[in-house]
Amino acid sequence: MSAPRQNTDAFALQVMLGLCLIWGIQQVMIKWAAADIAPVMQAATRSGIAAVLVGLLICWRGGWEHVGPTWRAGLLAGSLFGIEFFFIAEGLQLTSAAHMSVFLYTAPVFTALGLHWMLPSERLRPLQWLGILLAFGGIAVAFFGGVSLEDMDSRMLLGDAFGVLAGAAWGATTVAVRASRLSEAPATLTLFYQLLVGFVGLLLIAGFSGQISHVTLTPVAVGSVLFQSLVVSFFSYLTWFWLLRRYLASNLAVFSFITPLFGVTFGVLLLDEPLSANFILGAVCVLCGVTLVSAEQWLRRRLRALLG
Repeated sequence: MSAPRQNTDAFALQVMLGLCLIWGIQQVMIKWAAADIAPVMQAATRSGIAAVLVGLLICWRGGWEHVGPTWRAGLLAGSLFGIEFFFIAEGLQLTSAAHMSVFLYTAPVFTALGLHWMLPSERLRPLQWLGILLAFGGIAVAFFGGVSLEDMDSRMLLGDAFGVLAGAAWGATTVAVRASRLSEAPATLTLFYQLLVGFVGLLLIAGFSGQISHVTLTPVAVGSVLFQSLVVSFFSYLTWFWLLRRYLASNLAVFSFITPLFGVTFGVLLLDEPLSANFILGAVCVLCGVTLVSAEQWLRRRLRALLG
């Protein structure tokens, strides 16, 4: 019998800050190395390396016995994972890492909508519906606010749209896991499915699109792929699953929304990316909306504590 989850403490906060920093700089690293290795190839390579490491971990700790009843759901979750990183990779060639960091983290909104329709226990509350309206309103402001049709950058607009689609794919992945037998399987097996299927799909895309030949082994390219493979796809994901087994998910979700702030900050500082006023306003609305959706229970508890 698993131990009950506990509220976040100082240790969990420090770990979450470290994870958010890692996840926030991920898009910046992909874009930084794009001149030396195509983003789709980066995504494929990092997934392949991390899949091998996670597979070895499963061999050591066990978990292969769950493959029989879960492989179909694993293929679906892995395909959605690959689609997510395809949109991230392609989007980063069109828009800024700062934009991608914000739009990618609309994922909890799509997760909440999907679970609302699929699981009776996950019905949305009024505060969450307000958050969804606020998030989508923020997307509209970031896309179109204060900009005439003549002044729109069509490439950046398409890249931003890819960011939202990546968030939708991430949200759909979570729904696929929650609504299938993967919800009872070891987290390492779920991660292995995502990494392995994502690797195969992304490698095929890179091959058919000619990106497989766009590889120059510079220190930046090698460093980016190793960072994404070892630190992001292996270490940070497993650390996140470890936290979820020990702390309340709603409490951890509050801290995870620091990630886009790190992404925007690194994009501006390291890549010298500009920020428009309408994007800043829209991003604030998106992050506030996502917080209302994902941290609704935590917010209700805090409001009760303040009022009562």
